[in-house]
Order: sequence, then structure tokens, then C-alpha cells
Amino acid sequence: MRVLITGGAGFLGSHLCDRFLAEGYEVVALDNLITGKVDNIAHLAGNDRFRFIKHDVSNYIFIDGPIDAVLHFASPASPIDYLKYPIQTMKVGALGSHNALGVAKAKGARFLLASTSEIYGDPLVHPQTEDYAGNVDTIGPRGVYDEAKRFAESLTMAYHREHGIDTRIVRIFNTYGPRMNLKDGRVVPNFIAQALRGEPLTVYGDGSQTRSFCFYADLIEGIYRLLNSDFTNPVNIGNPHEVTIMEFAHIVNQVTDNPAGIVVKEEARIKGDPERRQPDISRAHKVLDWEPKVELLDGLHETIKYFRTRV
Repeated sequence: MRVLITGGAGFLGSHLCDRFLAEGYEVVALDNLITGKVDNIAHLAGNDRFRFIKHDVSNYIFIDGPIDAVLHFASPASPIDYLKYPIQTMKVGALGSHNALGVAKAKGARFLLASTSEIYGDPLVHPQTEDYAGNVDTIGPRGVYDEAKRFAESLTMAYHREHGIDTRIVRIFNTYGPRMNLKDGRVVPNFIAQALRGEPLTVYGDGSQTRSFCFYADLIEGIYRLLNSDFTNPVNIGNPHEVTIMEFAHIVNQVTDNPAGIVVKEEARIKGDPERRQPDISRAHKVLDWEPKVELLDGLHETIKYFRTRV
């Protein structure tokens, strides 16, 4: 079996490369390295079942030989990145998804789209089920990412209906772990980096907004099961354990023994930042027999160990 992983040098893409190689697959990874890093896949150099191609998937994709599955994970995924690269983010959601689906069609391969909880926007339904259509600000600064993923979902289903492509869609909720970009602007690397430097943690807003953090290993397991399932409709993969940002800041300070405390900057909160975020994973449990296993503290310890070498 041979798989193509776009965004293969990214945080999640590189972990997917590891998983499929461990399962005996051959892996072809594509990445233009705008946000991905060669360091994430450096340990795979010399593996004769792994091939890396530097390529922007917004351009036509040519892969020689058979491909059994395409996993489309290419995209800036953090606010700092997609606000820095808004046009590229829209292009990878539209043109990149079109090109990746084209590979799946040409090769007769199964296709899995990495979508996101951001397609729910600032949700008015809590927790969020896959049937919820969302509350997205299409013209706000975060809309470039939200709408890119929403379009990619629609395009994926159009290819499924029109061309009979065997498709899967995973809606990924907040995920953390080793290989996250230290400066990508998301709350986990932000807090850990500040804590390891002995600085006060910066909470934007009043800290009452919530997130549900899933450790990368749990997410990768869910994605692997989804690809190998026969379920076509979107599936939420995330951890339903909800914590406020303020609670999370206290946890990070406690785990890192950081005495510097917390600084609240209510006025600096990013416009459109969701108030609450929690997945309903009933579908994942029923269809995939999946639920997260890694406790927050255990995942944080492993993530902090990784970041200590980089701060």
C-alpha cells in the first residue's frame, strides 16, 4: 500500500507519515515548507519506503506509480500563519483540494480531507455535532481559513457524488503535542514557551473562553481508523474534555513550576475567536469505536519535554 500525504512536513502530517510507515505503507509526502519543517521528517531520511517532494499543492500534482490513498493535510492551520498567508490559505483549500482530489481520481485512490472545527465558526450550538451548519463570519480575518475548509468539504463531496471517489472527512478539534511550531500563535505553544522562559502567561480576553485539547497520538489513531472505515460523512475527532483558557493557563504554570503567574489582556483578543469549542464525538465512538485515551496532564508532560529542547 502506498499513500500520498500533502502537508507531510507539518505538525500532523509528519506524525501521519510515521504512523503509515509503522503500519508497513510506502509514504510520499508533499510540502512547500511555508509552515512545515524539514526537521519534522528528518528522522525519516534514508527510509526506503519514504519519499519527500517539495511542492506547492496549489499547482498541478504529478506522482508516478500507484497511490492507494491521498490524505490532504496541506494548509496553514494557526491564526498567525493563515493571517500571514491569507491568499495561500484560500488557494490550498480550493486549488490544493482540487489537485489532491484529482490525484485520487486518476489513481483510483481513497481520499481523506483534513477539515477543522473552525468550520463551525463561533458556534451557537454546544457541543458541536457534525450536523451543525456553523456560525462563520465569512468576511472576518479568520474567514480565510474557515471558508477554505468549508469549500474543501463541499468539493470533496462533489467529487464523491460526481466521480464516485471514495472520500472521508475528518473535522479536527484543538490538537497539541510534539512538533508543533513554537511560534505558531496557538495557545498551547504560546503558554508553554512563556512558562519555560519564566514569563507570565498572556491570556487574551477574560479567559472564560473554552477549548478541548486532544493529544496528537489520539487524533492520529482516529484518522487512521477513519481512513480504513467505510464512512463517508464528516466525523469530529477531538477530546470532549472542555477547559477554560484561564484554567489551562494555571495548569501549564503548575506543570512547568512557573511562578510568574498570568497577565490578562482582554482588549487583545483576536476578532472572531470562538467563545466555546467542544466536540460531540458520538459519531466517532459509534462508527470508529474511537475515543481519546491520553489525559491532558500526560500529554502536556510529553509536549513540554519536546519544547524544552527548543526554548
